[in-house]
Amino acid sequence: MIQFKNVVKKFRAITVLNQVDLTISAGERLALVGFNGAGKTTLIRCLLGEYSHQGEVWVNGQASRLHRQQILTQVGFVPQLPPPLKMPVGQLLQFAADLCHSPIERMRMIGDRLGLDFKSVWHRPFVKLSGGQKQKTLISIALGRNSRILIMDEPAASLDPPARRIFFQLLAEFPQNTVMLISSHRLDEVAALVNRVVEMDRGQIVLDDKVVDQITQAHLYCRLHLNRAEMAFANALQTWQFITDEQNLTWHGQVASADRLRFLGMLSRYASLLAHVELEEMP
Repeated sequence: MIQFKNVVKKFRAITVLNQVDLTISAGERLALVGFNGAGKTTLIRCLLGEYSHQGEVWVNGQASRLHRQQILTQVGFVPQLPPPLKMPVGQLLQFAADLCHSPIERMRMIGDRLGLDFKSVWHRPFVKLSGGQKQKTLISIALGRNSRILIMDEPAASLDPPARRIFFQLLAEFPQNTVMLISSHRLDEVAALVNRVVEMDRGQIVLDDKVVDQITQAHLYCRLHLNRAEMAFANALQTWQFITDEQNLTWHGQVASADRLRFLGMLSRYASLLAHVELEEMP
């Protein structure tokens, strides 16, 4: 259903995608993982026809760049960053429902399950919502369209823990022939849902394999002691669901063994803040 052939994407002199070849068939639910800057979002944007590029990208036999409008009617998409839309939430849902000939009631039902009170935000501009409300609205639209292709770029990043659980439950309810491409920096979070893992690094695919059955069972316990508090580091740790003390100087949490290299790579970017790191296998 989706095919990338020798795709190259450059921004001026920087090569962001480097000869990417990838085929995703009906029923495949693919986790796209990698560090920030690995090329995940750019790959998705090429798939959606937003970027010109070298090579070929096909969706259901149509070139994504040439037939972008037709392809977008077939795809449920959740972006990493919400667009700055000024239209009211109710108008946005109605527009999306009319565009893809889907019942708006299904979108509202999904929002209710995620914990979003559409009545309270119906007349508010989308851009004025909180980060969590925006993400829940976009997920409601994407999943409410009942598409057979779902493309999601870090879709759970702004969701509270209860909404995250409901979100992954909603995805699990889709028919088996649904194609899913879920970009995430944490494999453990999506491993139970997907059946294939593709890892990117520096614009290339460095791993393409089936999900290991026991991938979510082995975990590491991690405790971090910091020299000083830093908001950017705190935000990064919260995406891994770490918790901290009142001073934000001691953090602890769990990391799936399959994600240890990605986690350590994240820590390396903040090495100057780290006073002490403890990692141990959990029984």
